[in-house]
Amino acid sequence: MVQSSISRRSALLGSTALLVSPALYAADMAPLPHFRLLGDTSLPHRLSFQDTTVGGLSALDYDPVDDLWYTLCDDRSEHNPARFYTFRMTVSAEGLSRPNLQSVVFLRQADGSTYPNRKQRATTNLQPGTVPDPEGLRFRPQTRTLLWSSEGNRKLGLAPFVREISLNGHHLRNLDMPPQFNIAEGTGPRDNLGLEGLALSPDGTTAWAAMENALLQDGPEPSANAVGGPCRITSWSTKTGKPLRQIAYVPDAIPALPFPIGGLAMNGISEVIMATNHHLLVLERSYIVGVGNSLRLYRVNVQDGSDTLGEATLRPGHYTPAPKTLVLNFKDTGLKHLDNTEGMAWGPLLEGRKTLVFVSDDNFNPLQTTQFVAFEVTES
Repeated sequence: MVQSSISRRSALLGSTALLVSPALYAADMAPLPHFRLLGDTSLPHRLSFQDTTVGGLSALDYDPVDDLWYTLCDDRSEHNPARFYTFRMTVSAEGLSRPNLQSVVFLRQADGSTYPNRKQRATTNLQPGTVPDPEGLRFRPQTRTLLWSSEGNRKLGLAPFVREISLNGHHLRNLDMPPQFNIAEGTGPRDNLGLEGLALSPDGTTAWAAMENALLQDGPEPSANAVGGPCRITSWSTKTGKPLRQIAYVPDAIPALPFPIGGLAMNGISEVIMATNHHLLVLERSYIVGVGNSLRLYRVNVQDGSDTLGEATLRPGHYTPAPKTLVLNFKDTGLKHLDNTEGMAWGPLLEGRKTLVFVSDDNFNPLQTTQFVAFEVTES
């Protein structure tokens, strides 16, 4: 169990907590979730399956009717064409079984072709906008389809998107993107810090997608001395594909200094999931050279804070961020290893109690791990 309070927050960030407005951590009156670690498992590095290389898993979802898991590979069609996998995995009070892969499905463009990589795009007559950076995936039980998101690519001038596909990977439609996500000089997503998390409301009527960091026009990336600019988290009607609302979420300061000083250090949103039709769980993921990964799960009421959908730029004092409540700090869970976690999904019920399962993206790096972690979730 992890309690949430400003004092808890201060312990996490040390002196940097003084730079955080307490208003961002106003108490949410809904019951707090409690987490009990069930266990973890992993896949072998660069596992070969049906002539593809498994790795880079950046999203996770579960279909309880078919007892089938979905996971998205964030390969930009460099190793194999952009794809997702299905697998079986048992979650029990005793822990997790190793995933048993069932199928690989390639994502398809509107013309039915697979997505190219950057080199293929540069040497062919393919239309702009075709190189993907898959990051989010959600199963829609009402339609038995999937939503997936691409982070975009600032260097190529490619804006992020959310698309709906069939279970065999064929393109069905695009969701309408807010104009703030367009790439122009000094505006739009930073490179590799675009749409990172994707969620569906339990009633299936609303999809939410989160930027990993602030848009260029909205503020800076987090540092070890200050919180970052606001990340935009946007909702869409799953019926019309039109944006409905957008909230501003302020990510933490980086929780430690890198070693050596000047080394890589970052923090941002790596995934989101809906706990109720109004409560969003937001996973913040830090990586700090010489320190490692830090993972913290916050809860946000999406009805709180300003609606920023019509705001081209988020200027301090002209909007109200959505307050957030810390519900889980992974360093307190007993896990022996924390990796680059980018996916989370509600799993099967255990005697009526929820389970929440996470997966890490190994970046196809032999020094990292494709790790699955499961928690039992109860409310106070």
